[in-house]
Amino acid sequence: MNRRHFLQKSAIALGFPTIIPATALGTGGRPAPSERITLGLIGWGTIATDWTPNFFQDERVQVVSVADPMKKYGHYGYRGEKTGGRDAGQEVVNQFYSTVANKPVKTCSSYVDFREMIEKEDLDAVQVSTPDHWHAYMAVYCARKGLHIYGQKPLSLNVGDGRRMVDEVEKAGITWQTGSQQRSDLKFRMACELVRNGRIGKLKVVKVGLPGGHTDWNQMSAQKDAAPLPPDFDYELWLGPAEQIDYRPALLPLNWRHNFIFSGGMITDFGAHHIDIAHWGMNADSTGPVSMSNIRGTMPAATELYNTATAFHFECDYANGVKMIVADKSEEIMPQVVGTPGAGKKFDHTGILFEGEDGKWIWVNRGQISASSMDILRQQAEPGETKLYESKDHSRNFIDCIYSGKPTITPIATSHRSITVAHLANCALRAGAEKIEWDADKETLSGSEKAAALLRKDWRKPWTLD
Repeated sequence: MNRRHFLQKSAIALGFPTIIPATALGTGGRPAPSERITLGLIGWGTIATDWTPNFFQDERVQVVSVADPMKKYGHYGYRGEKTGGRDAGQEVVNQFYSTVANKPVKTCSSYVDFREMIEKEDLDAVQVSTPDHWHAYMAVYCARKGLHIYGQKPLSLNVGDGRRMVDEVEKAGITWQTGSQQRSDLKFRMACELVRNGRIGKLKVVKVGLPGGHTDWNQMSAQKDAAPLPPDFDYELWLGPAEQIDYRPALLPLNWRHNFIFSGGMITDFGAHHIDIAHWGMNADSTGPVSMSNIRGTMPAATELYNTATAFHFECDYANGVKMIVADKSEEIMPQVVGTPGAGKKFDHTGILFEGEDGKWIWVNRGQISASSMDILRQQAEPGETKLYESKDHSRNFIDCIYSGKPTITPIATSHRSITVAHLANCALRAGAEKIEWDADKETLSGSEKAAALLRKDWRKPWTLD
């Protein structure tokens, strides 16, 4: 039994009860290269440069290849401080392994087309770090090849793509991890566990504050007209299943997030994180709202290159009586709360605020947690109470689960449910609907035919997978 067959079949078929330690895969602390999980990188841009080093630090993993339709291009990153493209990724990977080997080595191959990489390399897993419009195609293609997938968020471009991804991944039986890394953060897990165990009484309202606006990440937002392609850039491959649009410098890198052809703006970008945590605390991982109302926002013209919402507000009602209110931070839905740590100051208007009974609440954001009483934060789950899934490292959790066959902390069905809320809001905003009804079981929308028509979208030919 070779390594790949072992990784794909043994954990489930043989029912391994525990994670296999690294020492079982080779002699010494770091397994031999032939015994490591081989990882291919699909896309090398901002998020890949941020997260690939986590896999470098896992002794069970060997990054062997990178595929990107761009050869090398500067000004990637949230401040333009990084370099994207396959050559840049290859250099970073080779530099790391040269440091480990204490001599120059060239262990990483580079490809323009991810399909060629998958056919030529003996891969066990892939990290998908592409724009959102590629996520569903990559998931289907790689799942059918039996590859385990770490897919960066947001999970999907629309509800239909998300459902197809869930069905294909579950059918293939591969391990999936969505890059919603807040679930592997202590403060977010702590907040959700306290809420689930009734430390603020019965949960009434959840407020989710998100960033708004259109951030100019590439400093070229003024260059919205069609322009010649950068050298060594296969733009047709970059477009892939998305509808045809001429190349504009204002789209790349990162600013494609503000165009509905490629993404869903801040509602999906950061909603993929904070709505996901709201669902975790609400115990709504397997469902969704029954209705959405008070839907409003500032929407640029559909013909604009940056046409996603710059300001937004929507309220979701769930079958258990909980209401979730989501808005960009300009609305200041996080109230000033006195008598608590930081009294007299308003919270950062992003994050998640869980409101319970008798004025009790818990608020959590990245690196921050607070409550109506410090006593709430000192409490731990007692025997018989809910203990949420604990992961201390999102990337290692993915590798752990490849070996154990157990679900990751953010499996695909869970992230499909949370990102669906963001998609519903975008569908309603684009359709001008102030209220919609949602059947989470059938995944059907009523109350607006125009909004319902936006739930799904066909892929551009020839980018179809039967």
